[in-house]
Amino acid sequence: MKTVILTDENGQSGQPCEILEAHTNGGKLHKAFSIFVYNEDSTKMLIQKRADSKLLWANFWSNTCCSHPKEERSLEQEAQTRLQEECGFTCDLRAIESFVYQADDPNGNGTEYEYDTILVGHCSEDTKLQLHPEEASDAKWISLEDLTTEIETNPEQFTPWFLEGLHILSTHTDI
Repeated sequence: MKTVILTDENGQSGQPCEILEAHTNGGKLHKAFSIFVYNEDSTKMLIQKRADSKLLWANFWSNTCCSHPKEERSLEQEAQTRLQEECGFTCDLRAIESFVYQADDPNGNGTEYEYDTILVGHCSEDTKLQLHPEEASDAKWISLEDLTTEIETNPEQFTPWFLEGLHILSTHTDI
């Protein structure tokens, strides 16, 4: 049984909760992390299209990788492991900021209600990707300028946590 860690709005860990229960009936606040990988000069970002088989926000574009920590290791270590599992590579990651959001899946499949920590990393655009087919159907490097244009033109194609994370990252000058 897959579980997530319930939390309060300050990020204080609570009890484990079955993952489906945490994402239905309005959701239960739980810990998550979102990884944003930039190229070496921070002019492009690696984004992924979520797999068709995903329960929530299937076929939406999102940040490089996201998941739920297990708190067995540091958040950075957990995130690096997940990045390797989902995308086939890893890089150094550092936590930037956390935020709480709640959003209902547009197809009525459940709710995300997460205390989400943003982690940022950098790698070469030549890095070989090996996407896990149950997680992502596509990935691409996109310039930040083109990403902004795509979001302005078609915001409904992107996950809500990705949009919120991008907004937060836009306030940081140390990326």
